[in-house]
Amino acid sequence: MEFLGFTVDIATLTASAVVLTTKLVLAILIFVVGLWLAKKAVAVAHKVMLRGRLDDTVASFLGRLLYGVLLVVVTLAALSKVGVQTTSVVAILGGAAVAIGLSLKDQLSNFAAGIMIVTFRPFVRGDYVQISSYTGTVTEITLVNTHLTTINNHDIIIPNSDITTSAVVNYTALPNRRVDITVGIGYDASIKTAKEVMLSLAKNNPLAFTDPEPIVRVTNLGDNSVDLTLNVWTTNADWWTMQCELLEQFKYALDDEKIEIPFPQRSVHVKGLDHMINQMGQAQKLPLTKD
Repeated sequence: MEFLGFTVDIATLTASAVVLTTKLVLAILIFVVGLWLAKKAVAVAHKVMLRGRLDDTVASFLGRLLYGVLLVVVTLAALSKVGVQTTSVVAILGGAAVAIGLSLKDQLSNFAAGIMIVTFRPFVRGDYVQISSYTGTVTEITLVNTHLTTINNHDIIIPNSDITTSAVVNYTALPNRRVDITVGIGYDASIKTAKEVMLSLAKNNPLAFTDPEPIVRVTNLGDNSVDLTLNVWTTNADWWTMQCELLEQFKYALDDEKIEIPFPQRSVHVKGLDHMINQMGQAQKLPLTKD
């Protein structure tokens, strides 16, 4: 058969069309079935991660990441079925991944640190923590940064990579917490009386634990005072309240017992001050003369 000056073999054209159509149908079938299987695999993986007590944020992100990888695999498989050379596509994707990784290396570092935080859980939402020089309640943990709310309602945003390279103090990781209160008394005051006053107030406080019992020890002989330190246990929720109550009660009770809480004092000695005063006194006694 002649068409526009070219010889066309109908049988060959028909066979090629049938082969191409078959490959296209198979490619579409691979793509559709592959997507279905990818969704099922992601759903199963998400359930497994949640059962393993992985944070929901990380589980969702890893699920989306797995779905993206499977989508690329399915797409390449479908394209290869219709005769597309996938080697060049893979090379382009690899180069793009390297370029993106170099441009977002800091964010990727924060992301990796976020994965570690939500996996190993040094703290969770609601914990009162100290990270480096920042102290506050953890309000949100993302894959890039962590939010702390301070007691004066400031929102502090800390990159996750900084958290994994800093010491973290979690004050609420354990249910109970010890209150340590140090009070200085004068050297002429009775240590026994001051200890009895502090122990009595601590034991009578309804927020204090009786096991372990409160205890008061002499912890320092300072320049101006004898320091007594009370150790008493309570719950994390009552720690701040009990500390403030006991501090106020100690001040009133020690005042009632006439036990002074000293403050730093200094005596200043000026050499030659007496001689200067005598000279000034003599100068005032000299008679005035007229020229």
